[in-house]
Amino acid sequence: MSDAEQPEKRKPRGTGRRLHGAIAHKLGVAILSGEFAPGDILSGEVAFSEALDVSRSAYREAVQVLTAKGMVESRPKAGTRVLPRSRWNLLDPDVLAWAFAGEPDLAFIRSLFELRAIIEPAAAALAAERRGRDDLKAMKDALAGMTRHTLATDAGRACDRDFHDAILRATRNDALIVLSASMGAAVTWTTQFKQRARALPRNPIPDHRRVLDAIAASDPAGAADAMRLLVDQALEDTQTSMER
Repeated sequence: MSDAEQPEKRKPRGTGRRLHGAIAHKLGVAILSGEFAPGDILSGEVAFSEALDVSRSAYREAVQVLTAKGMVESRPKAGTRVLPRSRWNLLDPDVLAWAFAGEPDLAFIRSLFELRAIIEPAAAALAAERRGRDDLKAMKDALAGMTRHTLATDAGRACDRDFHDAILRATRNDALIVLSASMGAAVTWTTQFKQRARALPRNPIPDHRRVLDAIAASDPAGAADAMRLLVDQALEDTQTSMER
């Protein structure tokens, strides 16, 4: 066979943010799902890049993403090792997305709701004391969007995230505000997860409206109680969906 007739060797796909992000997603989902357990050594850079049909640089960049999230560590000659779960940044929005791309266990979901039950009622109480006119407008606009689009849609879930984000911002507490991305991701993914097989068992919009009404009335105790009820009922709905 002449050189002209030789089949062209396919080059691996290049690098770039979207590509190494997709590789990080694939590896992250595999780790979160248990395909790779803590202590496991990932296949070498060459083997993995060839298996995924990507450049070695794209694979290295993906590993760097996982390293930054506390999921793996790479050492010369030792390879890339999956770290203990206690090291993972489970509240990172990407890590939450990877967890819910598979089938997260009830213990992990319950831990998210326990975290929300600790933080969000207290945040609602602070918001009732400190909110301004702009904060109330952001909450009202988000609630209107949730009502218009419903939580069965991406647009509605985005408004749900905006509602909880507005409450955290209304606290005027920088440490709480830093949690907004993580809390928003937890709200979005649990909401989407619990209706993956069927519609929500009930309409959660009135629960959100009670939170808003208490914050608007400058009622910290009422806002905390309303938010606590919202989180508790959201967990109940999620548990019901997992028993399908």
